[in-house]
Amino acid sequence: MTVSVLILAAGHGSRMHSSTPKVLHHLAGKPLVQYSYNTATTVMDGSPDNSTDPKRKPVVVIGHSADEVRRELGEKVDFAVQEPQLGTGHAVQSAEALLKGKADQVLVISADMPLLTAQTLQKMVDLQRETGSAMVMLTIHSENARGFGRVLRATDGAPLQIIEELHATPEQLRITELNAGVYCFQDAWLWDAIKKIKLSPRGEYYLTDLLQIAVSQGDLVKVYTTDDTAEAMGINNRIHLAEAEAVLRKRINTAHMLAGVTITDPASTYIEPDVKIGQDTIIEPNTHLHGNTVIGAGCVIGPNTIIHDTQIGDECTILSSVLEGAVLEDHVEMGPFGHLRKGAHLASHVHMGNFGEVKNSYLGPGTKMGHFSYIGDAEIGLDVNIGAGTITCNFDGVHKHKTVLADGVFIGSDTMLVAPITMGEGARSGAGAVVTKDVPPHTTVVGVPAHPLQKKESGE
Repeated sequence: MTVSVLILAAGHGSRMHSSTPKVLHHLAGKPLVQYSYNTATTVMDGSPDNSTDPKRKPVVVIGHSADEVRRELGEKVDFAVQEPQLGTGHAVQSAEALLKGKADQVLVISADMPLLTAQTLQKMVDLQRETGSAMVMLTIHSENARGFGRVLRATDGAPLQIIEELHATPEQLRITELNAGVYCFQDAWLWDAIKKIKLSPRGEYYLTDLLQIAVSQGDLVKVYTTDDTAEAMGINNRIHLAEAEAVLRKRINTAHMLAGVTITDPASTYIEPDVKIGQDTIIEPNTHLHGNTVIGAGCVIGPNTIIHDTQIGDECTILSSVLEGAVLEDHVEMGPFGHLRKGAHLASHVHMGNFGEVKNSYLGPGTKMGHFSYIGDAEIGLDVNIGAGTITCNFDGVHKHKTVLADGVFIGSDTMLVAPITMGEGARSGAGAVVTKDVPPHTTVVGVPAHPLQKKESGE
């Protein structure tokens, strides 16, 4: 059996009070709709029969700010446009031409439920397959209703009706079984039944009415209840967004700790979903790991460190620093208060002192970079010593220029390297030198502008 996934993303999200569409607000570095997409594709890929049609994609219903949502998801999905927007039932109907007859099952989820797991959806899909039911609906049990519809059951426990909170009686409001708004339908049944939904007094077609329609026709309905109430959390305002962030952060940190990572203070540690961390690495407090960052085994990261899209090898120590788009090989030490900008590449056993900055440069194995130094657009060789206060003057006001320091170069403190410039193997600069010309190998230069140091004749 095959399954299609329909993601509802047409709503305005007015309670966000934002010019950004609700489904494009970010949670742990990703827009909300991206979580729904990732979950949907996991379920579709997990269906063995889906492999017969690899071109099938999730379908996303768009309406408000449709162009922005299109740009975010691109060609990864197919789009159905809901115009005008007349409720959830109408949203599903708008996708009929794309979905009807394309699969045995249709899984309907909302783009504002980022905490919903693929495991739960798969259990719903399996339940529908095993029972042959017309529909499976997801529920939770919670005292915190937060706008959820209540699930009414018959005396024998069978689901009868979903009452929206707005229309519920005081007695019905005390019901703690809540409709999560996630459904798995039998494809053929869905497209016939959805035409029977009647327009509500508010001028909308409610998808929840399908339960009553199924019951009235004697069709089998099954319920799957998740124990994790957070899965049903919908994002309607920025308070909900912050609450979801806290839940997701806890999930992520817990998974890393169970996999062998030490996080000394999970409450102050922020790790985004795509970050990978090796065993026996220690993450100190107030550390933020973003994007596609990869950290090897046996590292110490933090405290007070921010890392974006950076590759870090094994047994590195990063103390109170900021790294962006950098590469660090094994056994690198840096900080405190270092800054690696995009294109920085520190080879194995590089030591970078406090308040240093590297941009678009390669530092070779064993190189030591003193504190208060700036290295930009440079190629640094093996075992180079860069004294404190060294600056590569790489920008002339119009163009960037390259600095090359060969193996074994020694740069004295407070040296200005005015690019383009090359210092040959074993060359040296004295403290405070301003180097404006290439320096031959094994030559020492001093002064402003720097010139070769003249050896004194014996007897002088």
